[in-house]
Amino acid sequence: MKFFIDTANLDQIKEAQDMGILDGVTTNPSLMAKEGITGHDNIMKHYVDICNIVDGDVSAEVISTDVEGMIKEGEALAELHEQIVVKLPMIKDGVKACKYFSSKGIKTNVTLVFSAGQALLAAKAGATYVSPFLGRLDDISTDGLNLISEIRHIYDNYGFETQILSASVRHTMHVIDCAKIGSDVMTGPLSSIEGLLKHPLTDIGLAKFLADYKKGN
Repeated sequence: MKFFIDTANLDQIKEAQDMGILDGVTTNPSLMAKEGITGHDNIMKHYVDICNIVDGDVSAEVISTDVEGMIKEGEALAELHEQIVVKLPMIKDGVKACKYFSSKGIKTNVTLVFSAGQALLAAKAGATYVSPFLGRLDDISTDGLNLISEIRHIYDNYGFETQILSASVRHTMHVIDCAKIGSDVMTGPLSSIEGLLKHPLTDIGLAKFLADYKKGN
């Protein structure tokens, strides 16, 4: 399973990259604003800065809601860097734009997916990634993991190459659950990845090893 980090914070991206386990980055306008990145030129520069840190795909989101606007924005984003993936909303014009970009060999990430039917349409349009929002479904007492299972089943039935990118991962158990189900990618905060490191028996065992070493020296 690929590990993406969902942030626009360069320090956190560097930290994940330095661990040697980072496969990519997802961003959106809200995450950019959280880091104080505003204005078209600053946002575009920030995408390039992110690409220069990581080795993998970096999802950059369009803000247009019509197909012509999405194509114009997406082409400009794709020209920024070869690692850029054009992030499109799951609406009719988003599906149209996805088909356009896939025919041009430009990677896409169809986002704000909340049903298996939406994921099926994205795959039919040739999406590189589809982003079901696990955490947001959990927030409204709906089983987000079940949605990922349904998408996995459908994609496997027909050999779709679209990768399932489990989004709005909130915590470490989400990461484990996504891995069990067969999600191709997870994206979440750095804390959800670093949480995989933690186990009290590891801490106890290491402390004992170090104590025993000191006794013999």
